[in-house]
Amino acid sequence: MNKIKFLIIRFSSIGDIVLTTPVVRNLKQQVENVEVHYLTKPQFKSILEGNPNVDKVHILKKSLKETVNELKYEHFDYIIDLHSNIRTARFKNRLKTISFSFDKLNKEKWMLVNFKKNRLPNIHIVDRYIDTLKVFDVKNDQKGLDYFIPEKDKVDLKSISEDLLTGYVGLVVGAYHNTKKLTKEKIITICKQLNKPIVLLGGPDNKEEGEEIKNAVGNNIYNTCGAFNINQSASLVQQSSVILTPDTGLMHIASAFKKKIISVWGNTVPEFGMYPYMPHPDSEINEIKDLKCRPCSKIGFSQCPKKHFKCINDLDENYIVNKINQLY
Repeated sequence: MNKIKFLIIRFSSIGDIVLTTPVVRNLKQQVENVEVHYLTKPQFKSILEGNPNVDKVHILKKSLKETVNELKYEHFDYIIDLHSNIRTARFKNRLKTISFSFDKLNKEKWMLVNFKKNRLPNIHIVDRYIDTLKVFDVKNDQKGLDYFIPEKDKVDLKSISEDLLTGYVGLVVGAYHNTKKLTKEKIITICKQLNKPIVLLGGPDNKEEGEEIKNAVGNNIYNTCGAFNINQSASLVQQSSVILTPDTGLMHIASAFKKKIISVWGNTVPEFGMYPYMPHPDSEINEIKDLKCRPCSKIGFSQCPKKHFKCINDLDENYIVNKINQLY
């Protein structure tokens, strides 16, 4: 009996890929005789390779034609388009396969950003992703997000410091847009008040900032920014006691591991439907509500358009420190 072959498409970002994992799992476990393939960008392949619910990962090639030719060879029965843009429309047109697409609700997001009128449904994006499978009678199993770390990428904490073996605060330094993340000054203020081991998390772009924070704070803080790949950073998230993070990919990875999360929100808002999905029940969202200029974007900027950056600057460091101590 031939397998029923599905192609799931999502190109970016780390967080978005992680948010699609319930779709993959529920499809794989609830539809009989199914084979699940996933198309994404090369830099996100490692996030999916260890997922037992994904049978094969395809990556975008340099040309559309080259990628389409590879996909045509698979003879897919259905496409689940969770990215839904011009590029995915071109793929669906070339493959001529029955497809189901995710509604990004761009008009509603535009209304919230530009007129502060919230017409978005009060539904998490994960549930809207899963809704694309309703014709196959797939239901949400309510098990949350998945993240599978390959054995080779599991970090031995002793390689950083034995002090971390009894617990630490994972503090995410970076975000793709500056208006999402805590300022360096705010991170330093928070870290100086924490009498606990702290591991700074981020990519190569955050390495220098991480060193500045470490030098300003002194002992008991470890800068891992740029030192580890995404799976290894996920391993550090998994082993942490509590995570302080902006709206970014590591926030969703922390949710997958059911970590205690304090998420801080700058220019974006949870109402977009991408808040931590089924994390540890003691997790908390920290934001400046009723700020007239917020949200100023559905994604973010390199700097605050209003110059005051109140959405981050007005966050109460003492409250955040006390909450970390409480959850730790």
